Amino acid sequence: MQQWTVTEPWLDAQCALAEGPFYEKASDSLRFVDIKKKQICWVRQVSAGDRRTRIPKDAIERIQLDVSAGVTADIEDMNPAEEILVGLKHGLAILDCKTHEYELLAPFNDEYGPSSDRLRANDGAADPAGNFWLGTMTDFGLGPFKPEGSLYRFSGDGAKTTVLPDVTIPNGIGWSPDQRIMYFTHSPTREVFAFDYDAASSNISNKRLFYKHSGTAEPDGMRVDVQGHIWQAFYGEGMVLRINPEGQVVGKISLPTKNITCVQFVGDDLVITSAADDGEADSNWPESARLGGALFRVEVGVKGLDLFPFKLRL
Repeated sequence: MQQWTVTEPWLDAQCALAEGPFYEKASDSLRFVDIKKKQICWVRQVSAGDRRTRIPKDAIERIQLDVSAGVTADIEDMNPAEEILVGLKHGLAILDCKTHEYELLAPFNDEYGPSSDRLRANDGAADPAGNFWLGTMTDFGLGPFKPEGSLYRFSGDGAKTTVLPDVTIPNGIGWSPDQRIMYFTHSPTREVFAFDYDAASSNISNKRLFYKHSGTAEPDGMRVDVQGHIWQAFYGEGMVLRINPEGQVVGKISLPTKNITCVQFVGDDLVITSAADDGEADSNWPESARLGGALFRVEVGVKGLDLFPFKLRL
């Protein structure tokens, strides 16, 4: 059992809900979203110099949107300094990083209305074939989260397929190194599922339980390393677990704030996002309220799989 303990932030971003960290190789930048503040953020030159140096908050570059963004991805053959893919409240969009304007590529609903207003994009990822998988869930401030969301697969021409309906909080998605297994996190049931994934058709089958969490936290975002292990963030227990391909926990990163949301590899470092902690003080995490919304960084000695780009075919 590997153990790591992180006590201080790498970036005191003061996010309300930091999510979707993505390493932008072309510019050696880390980008992430703040869902509640409706921002997309960048930190530059993240692998240069002393990687343990704490980065000041004013080093963050931010794009302010008029709607929430849950996740981003690169677009194949496009410079991410110019355009990126974004999962927005109402659907999948292409963001112009220079003008800060976006164009909706594919809406979740054909017509805007009460149903589209109730939902927002959450986590997602591009698959080996270049499609984008994106989950939706009840938006903030609309009462308790309900099983009214879905997991969609968007092809490069914007065509939408509903893969899993009636989900409550669809979260982290990843693929095994051989691209034959897709992992999918459903947070409120504390379950991570595995599916057989067919790269030729991008279809999934043979749903089975991969990992069931017995603690109080909900599994959130994830990444997969080159050895096929999942690095799963847990919201509510201040930790990231490393889970082997057999579904066994073999490593744990302990963090000083409770609400851990997602992870991203930068070389053999793991960058970890978190959300603000507005709950009651907890003696197990005395610094949780102060450090909630920060980003953390720890060397874990293994590299992650590269995230796939979205293949636009318009």
